[in-house]
Amino acid sequence: MRFQDLQLNEGLLRAVTAEGYETPTPIQEQAIPPVLAGRDVLGCAQTGTGKTAAFALPLLQRFGHSGPALTGRRPIRILVLAPTRELASQIQADFQSYGRHCGLASTVIFGGVGQEPQVRAVQRGLDILVATPGRLLDLMQQGHIRLSGVQALVLDEADRMLDMGFVRDVKKILATLPKERQTLFFSATMPPDVKALAGEMLRDPVYISVTPQATTVERIEQSVFFVEKNDKRALLEHLLGDKALQRVIVFTRTKHGANKVVQNLDRAGVYSSALHGNKSQSARTKALEGFRSGEVRVLVATDIAARGIDVDGVTHVVNYDLPNIAESYVHRIGRTARAGAEGIALSFCEAEERPFLADIERLIRLRVPVVADHPMRSHLPPPAARDFNSSAPRAQESRSSFGRSDHGGRSDHGGRSQQGRSQQSGRSQAAGAPRPDQGSAPSQPRREERSRGPGQRDSAGRSQDAGRSQDRPAHAQGRPQPPRTSDKASPAAPRPTRDSRLDARSDRGTERPVRQESAQSPDMHEHAAGDRHNLHQLWD
Repeated sequence: MRFQDLQLNEGLLRAVTAEGYETPTPIQEQAIPPVLAGRDVLGCAQTGTGKTAAFALPLLQRFGHSGPALTGRRPIRILVLAPTRELASQIQADFQSYGRHCGLASTVIFGGVGQEPQVRAVQRGLDILVATPGRLLDLMQQGHIRLSGVQALVLDEADRMLDMGFVRDVKKILATLPKERQTLFFSATMPPDVKALAGEMLRDPVYISVTPQATTVERIEQSVFFVEKNDKRALLEHLLGDKALQRVIVFTRTKHGANKVVQNLDRAGVYSSALHGNKSQSARTKALEGFRSGEVRVLVATDIAARGIDVDGVTHVVNYDLPNIAESYVHRIGRTARAGAEGIALSFCEAEERPFLADIERLIRLRVPVVADHPMRSHLPPPAARDFNSSAPRAQESRSSFGRSDHGGRSDHGGRSQQGRSQQSGRSQAAGAPRPDQGSAPSQPRREERSRGPGQRDSAGRSQDAGRSQDRPAHAQGRPQPPRTSDKASPAAPRPTRDSRLDARSDRGTERPVRQESAQSPDMHEHAAGDRHNLHQLWD
């Protein structure tokens, strides 16, 4: 199929030819006809597949005209929301390129820069507004922008927008739009929360999915290097010694890590620039333009900029840090296979990142080839091959948002895993010690046992003191422990002597004791009051 077959007008066909496009991509071929017909669209496609032209071309034809651009303030008719500054700038540039013969005025607004030039651009009159949600909402609340005339809304990279926490801002913006409008919803992945948002916004949409969700671009040659954490710097410099790595994007997990990589590359004589959220907009624009022009060989970026980098000719992507979200891997390596080109993705994997690699391989259902012959290889053997066609449940390799797997004693929800609890409590499952939630005794007797005083024995003849010593960590046994607080009444413990209180004071330094209130018997309240009185005398 050719663009002429999609019923585009002569002005758009000339612009497409000037951009060097010959045949539409699958997402363009399927999305342009329903958008021209005024239908809502829900599109799912990988990055680098031409989603921008899929919605920009038909919208320009629907709302454009053959004469010169209108002047004077008028209602904004097309609103495009994007998650990042770079992506918003790229979309607006595409609208200008494709719409050079359509007589529509457009601008882009985003945070990180002064708002006055953006306000003046709006006051001059706009047909198309491309914006990030935060700055748009600010200008709306100040009264500079009104969206009552919007006839078409586009959400691009909706999944990333939700990941970045823009869902509330987006819903506030939606509340100000006319109910009768065309809505185009595009996303690289389609998790449940994205589907739920699409269900709120769309009316009888045409669903388009040109590739399976979250699969990698098959044209990219992928490989992984198992390396120690401290050897990543040397490995990167070793790889950049190959001149075949002409235009490289290096991804790190943190902003600080990106800055550190740039500093190390500068010392090694490799010209590089950093691109992340802590950089000013002018610095981010300069870095991206230098990389696009070829002046900068290596661009070091974080995930927040992954979907806003649309640069042709990227030869390699290097995952200096593996992402702790498997879907981010897909978006990262997609920077090197734009518009049908081929590319190479290299990933560094230290010991703590192996669970992340397992998640990535499970998502893409492929085993990433291992490069074993390199000078900084890890002393640990590569992991065993995985069966991605098995329907068995996932192994316990989950990790929290901070990137720790359960091997480090953390669970998905940031709490301690069972392994971490058993290690810290000194309990051994192999020794047959029953877990509290697996004992055969009913719950009521356990509560009675906890209420026994020191030196008393339970029904099995065990000393209560011995039971408490088993519950304590091994390293803490034999040392005085702070009293346990409980919401149930318990007999009063022996009152501390003056010497023991002074010893406790010296252990705590100058910290005053914390008063603890609990539901206790009247005798306990009397003892507690006496203790507080004596302690205050000691401090005074």
